Amino acid sequence: MPELPEVETVRRGLARLVVGRQIGSVEVRADKSFRVAPDAVVERDLLDATITGARRRGKVLMLDLDTGHTLVAHLKMTGQMVVRGDEDWGAGHPTDSLIGQLPDNSTRVIIGFDDGVTLYFNDQRKFGWLYLMPTGAVDDIDLLAGMGPEPLDGDPEAEFLARVHHHDKTSIKAAILNQQVVAGIGNIYADEALWAAEVHPASPVGSLSDDDLRHILQGAIAAMNLSLSVGGSTDRTYVDAEGRRGSYLSFAKVFRRDGQPCPRCGTTIVKIRCAGRGTHLCPVCQPLAP
Repeated sequence: MPELPEVETVRRGLARLVVGRQIGSVEVRADKSFRVAPDAVVERDLLDATITGARRRGKVLMLDLDTGHTLVAHLKMTGQMVVRGDEDWGAGHPTDSLIGQLPDNSTRVIIGFDDGVTLYFNDQRKFGWLYLMPTGAVDDIDLLAGMGPEPLDGDPEAEFLARVHHHDKTSIKAAILNQQVVAGIGNIYADEALWAAEVHPASPVGSLSDDDLRHILQGAIAAMNLSLSVGGSTDRTYVDAEGRRGSYLSFAKVFRRDGQPCPRCGTTIVKIRCAGRGTHLCPVCQPLAP
């Protein structure tokens, strides 16, 4: 699944290319991929609507409309957003759909704009979706209700500390993967953040000082910002707005570096299982307290 920096890259591309355009047509090719809230009507709330903004909360995308409704999107495992028209653009998982003839057999929804530009929502595995709903109800959907602070927006530190301490008996890795503690941190950035803070992923939250927790959050933010600067992290499954595969993993310190020397102390990085996920760490820099 794309991590937060990849989704933010998609948001920036959509903000640049579809905000301000008026929707002229919608073709749904897979009912599972397009949902409509009970108090929304496609003909009234989507057709002829102008897109006024592109937002993100965690890993969820939102295209706001001038009808007071929002098209909410989740790419899940294999989703893509592809714009074809006066400036071709695509972001998502790098199958041939990003550069091939569209629509193809992965195209689930086609949104046509009145100026001839087209937005394709492609998804090979049909886990992703678009959801038309009133804007005021967006924050109440299950994925977003109770979500923690955004690590890349404002100052999330105080809210993060308050939320993470509700999980003092939980491992720190499980806690920072919990979207109700902090939004958008996935497996890659959890490992990178814990290495940067020199904290073992299995350490109980309650065993860590607030300074430790701050360093973990700061490490996640630094890793995400680096990832954004180089086009995303999942180099084998993601391309950015210019069609370049993300290159962050070539700069990662521990993630997928098992068997290689730690860049800080030279000890061999190991891979363990923690919080139900494959986890990379340096056993010297990140000792587990007895």
